[in-house]
Amino acid sequence: MMEAQVLQLNGMKYAVLPYESYAKMIEILEDARDIADAKEIAARIERGEGEYFPSEVVNAILDGENKIKIFREYRGITQEALAEKINKSVAMIRKLENGSSDGSISTIKAISDALKVDVEMLI
Repeated sequence: MMEAQVLQLNGMKYAVLPYESYAKMIEILEDARDIADAKEIAARIERGEGEYFPSEVVNAILDGENKIKIFREYRGITQEALAEKINKSVAMIRKLENGSSDGSISTIKAISDALKVDVEMLI
């Protein structure tokens, strides 16, 4: 049970409690927020909304690996197959994946369509 002292200043009431009680209350609130967030994500997955990626994909992105390559490999598509899907050369795909070319907006959009990921995921 938290023990709080109630003070009234300028017509407003304030609760003063020991720091340990405050810290415990914040921890409980953060846990409740995490649980609510997890339930919302589970509900979205249940409704088929959005796509969620395994930790290997997320970690590769966070490690700074090339996003086109990450999603291409995740989808199980070869460079050759991707190039054919977007009517570009394999050399162009290699340049995009090794970072020697950024590609045009239309090329990145075509790749996002071919890989079935939001274009924002690739930029």
